[in-house]
Amino acid sequence: MATSLLNDVNLAFVGAGAMGTAMIGGLLARHDVEADRITASDRHAERLAAVREQLGVRTTLDNGEAARDADVVVLSVKPQVLPAVLEELQGCLRPGALAVSIVAGATIASIGAGLRHAAIVRTMPNTPAQVGEGMTVWTATPEVSEAQRRQGGAIVGALGRHLFVDDERFLDMATAISGSGPAYVFLMMEALIDAAVHLGFSRSDARELVVQTIRGAAIYAEQQPVHPAELRNRVTSPGGTSADALYQLEKGSFRTVMSKAVLAAFQRSVALGEMSTRRAATGTKPQESAP
Repeated sequence: MATSLLNDVNLAFVGAGAMGTAMIGGLLARHDVEADRITASDRHAERLAAVREQLGVRTTLDNGEAARDADVVVLSVKPQVLPAVLEELQGCLRPGALAVSIVAGATIASIGAGLRHAAIVRTMPNTPAQVGEGMTVWTATPEVSEAQRRQGGAIVGALGRHLFVDDERFLDMATAISGSGPAYVFLMMEALIDAAVHLGFSRSDARELVVQTIRGAAIYAEQQPVHPAELRNRVTSPGGTSADALYQLEKGSFRTVMSKAVLAAFQRSVALGEMSTRRAATGTKPQESAP
């Protein structure tokens, strides 16, 4: 039985892709809500059939139908189709409903204008959310009540850990750190695996070595109440192998390159948000190939 903040709350997930499905699965696994309280909508019938079979929720091809009776409407579609979806949903949300967006790059202003609705929670989840280990940064408009804010926290909590911020601008920062962060880690993993293969390991053994090393290092860092520099010092013996390796990384401006990468991601996130807001103001729609 569901015994949470979402008791007696009807939820609609507009978009039944990987993130939407992960969120539904997380809510059901934690018994935050019963399956018959959830409706998922999508334009792909085969996707809905899979969600219905795996999770037992109600499904529909009609986004408006999903949203009309919902207390909370979760927007979990691709950014390029969001304008069309918002147009479909205009006038469908109940006045007291909460809209929750997990759409990358879509500002509160653009969502509010598209829905003609004020109570909005905007979130920035990341890829590990699909396995319940995500980091989601989120914020809410003043029109979101305290009870709705708690409900929003319960919903994003289905994806892993979450952090509430008072200012939407922090979501652009979060995009550059935790949103794009897995891509930085995957690139490092790829480089380490290639290096291991170069040394003589098989690719499958190299992958196991690298994945478990990164996983273990993350867990170890989480459990140690010290700065990462201290952890690095613990595994760096004077004149040892780690010291030589770290010297080459510093010589290659590892920190500087990482800082520049994060700044570039932040600036791109800001630009995409401004573009989203301008489109909402002018009523123009992005082309299907837009980033």
